[in-house]
Amino acid sequence: MNRFSEKFNLKNQLKKINLPILAFIMLMGAFLYGISSVSATTTAKQLESLESAVNKSIVQCYAIEGMYPPSLAYLEEHYGLIYDESRYFIDYQPIASNLMPDVTILSRNNLE
Repeated sequence: MNRFSEKFNLKNQLKKINLPILAFIMLMGAFLYGISSVSATTTAKQLESLESAVNKSIVQCYAIEGMYPPSLAYLEEHYGLIYDESRYFIDYQPIASNLMPDVTILSRNNLE
C-alpha cells in the first residue's frame, strides 16, 4: 500500500475548486462596488461643476451688462453656457433684471 497516494474523492475535489470560485466572486463583487462608487462620485462632481458654471455665467452677465439674464437661452447664446440637456434639467426663473434669478439644477437620472 502506498501511503502517499490518495484515493480520488469527489468531495475533496469540489472543496479545492470552490475556494478559487468563491474568491473570484468576492473580488468581482468588490470591483463592481468600487466602480459604482466612483461613478456616483463623478456624477455628483459633474452636477456641482454645472451649478458653478451657471452661477458664474449669471454673475458675469450682471457684471458686464448691469442686469441679470432674462433666460437660460440668453446665457447659452451670449455667454457660451453648454450642458447636456439629456442628463440635466435646469429650471431658470428670472425674478427681475436687478434680482438674481432662482436656478434649480436636477439630474435627469434622479427624475426617472
